[in-house]
Amino acid sequence: MIEHPLDRTYGALADTTRRGMLVTLRDGPARITDLAAPLPISFAAVARHVGVLESAGLIEREVRGRDHWLTVRSAGLQPAEEWIAEQVSFWSLRADALAARLERRNRRP
Repeated sequence: MIEHPLDRTYGALADTTRRGMLVTLRDGPARITDLAAPLPISFAAVARHVGVLESAGLIEREVRGRDHWLTVRSAGLQPAEEWIAEQVSFWSLRADALAARLERRNRRP
């Protein structure tokens, strides 16, 4: 089975811990150890979460000496945003068409 890039994005966003990491990274780049400090999970688990975010294209890693710095890659969210916008547009048009049809039907004598 071929995995669609959106599957990775939505899979990454499906987890509360990973969404929290993205929120933390909104303040700017952070080391993995900084992300791990407040979390009640092991450093290895944090590293796995970071790997999922990285493979989904939602963060970038830069190695500086022994430290791994992470940055949000906002462009990684764009395909998901576009897909959602397409769905909203499609269903809005359908809902508008249904409302217009019901209005016409209710106006008949």
